Amino acid sequence: MPPSSPIDDPLITTFGRLLEASSRLERRLGASLQTETGLPHVWFEVLIRLARSDGGRLTMGALAEDIALTTGGVTRLIDRIRAAGYVERHPCPTDRRVAHAVITDKGRDILDRAAVIHAANLREVFSGFDDATLSSLDTLLDRLREAASQPG
Repeated sequence: MPPSSPIDDPLITTFGRLLEASSRLERRLGASLQTETGLPHVWFEVLIRLARSDGGRLTMGALAEDIALTTGGVTRLIDRIRAAGYVERHPCPTDRRVAHAVITDKGRDILDRAAVIHAANLREVFSGFDDATLSSLDTLLDRLREAASQPG
């Protein structure tokens, strides 16, 4: 049966649940990470993406896409992380318009410390989920990410 009103569409509710879960996780895990390491969660996300990338570097555009910021927002964020000594900015040798963010040794050190804490906090949050459920969640999130990447 179709919803009685457009605002009652079940997909709107599903998406709302996704946003609520994300927001609550961000508040809980982000606050803990910052308290225990001094590292804001968004910095952790930047550093982990850099550490997992080829050569420990990504373009500002790639980072902007991964962490849902504008390129200007990522540039300002990288400037703050750079001031802490966790990243460096390197110009692209083949395109003057492109800059890369590159993780430093100091960035890897803080990331390693933060990852231990973040993983422990995540284990606590997901303690009620068995391996099969977590695997299903990963599959669903991969499918959702792919669907969201397709042009409308």
